[in-house]
Amino acid sequence: MGRCVAAGLVRLPQVSRVVSINLAVPEPNPAKDVGVTGINKRPVDRLVHVRAPGPKTTGLHSGLVGDQIFDIAHHGGDDQAVYAYAREDYDWWQARLSRPLADGLFGENLTTEGVDVNGAVIGERWHVGPRLVLQPTFGRIPCVTFQHKMGEPRWVKTFTRAMRPGAYLRVLEPGDIWAGDPVTVRDRPAHGVTIAQAFRAYLTEPRLLPDLLARDGLPDDLRATLAERLR
Repeated sequence: MGRCVAAGLVRLPQVSRVVSINLAVPEPNPAKDVGVTGINKRPVDRLVHVRAPGPKTTGLHSGLVGDQIFDIAHHGGDDQAVYAYAREDYDWWQARLSRPLADGLFGENLTTEGVDVNGAVIGERWHVGPRLVLQPTFGRIPCVTFQHKMGEPRWVKTFTRAMRPGAYLRVLEPGDIWAGDPVTVRDRPAHGVTIAQAFRAYLTEPRLLPDLLARDGLPDDLRATLAERLR
């Protein structure tokens, strides 16, 4: 399937799928006191089981068996069980950074193709492979560990301004997945708030918050997250 990146637009392939499943290879983290980071994700060519990890600090941390999270105060837990990033957005970044970007470099568990990750409506359902069901919860907020990993000056601001955060997802139904498994999006909520819209309102344009908060059917956890920015 071909991809076209031109004039800021991305043409998605007709087939939506998982391009790669990426698990952590721990490495030193001089950017934080934790000392070790699991942001270094590498593709694996095997079946991976995905399940809800439980609470952020006391559970299993990552939703993928075999993955590791070390900064448990800020990452992991049920609402951040899985992180997905689109290969199309990697291609966009490659053109702007003039460097190759491998699947997993941004620390995502699932690299997708043909899925509008940033346009995902929070609360919709992703059916991945035969049984796994995931639900987008919020966009990825960049941190100093990510900036250190990329080696790009002012990367936190650059990534934020691009409005291509990728999506965290919770696990609604556990399942086993392989790279290449199809992704089918179903049950889009009527509130229409996307990952990109919530990310933009939360981080860079708080004037958008009242409109989003006025939407009927907004999930309680998302409403609470957005409302805290108005305090």
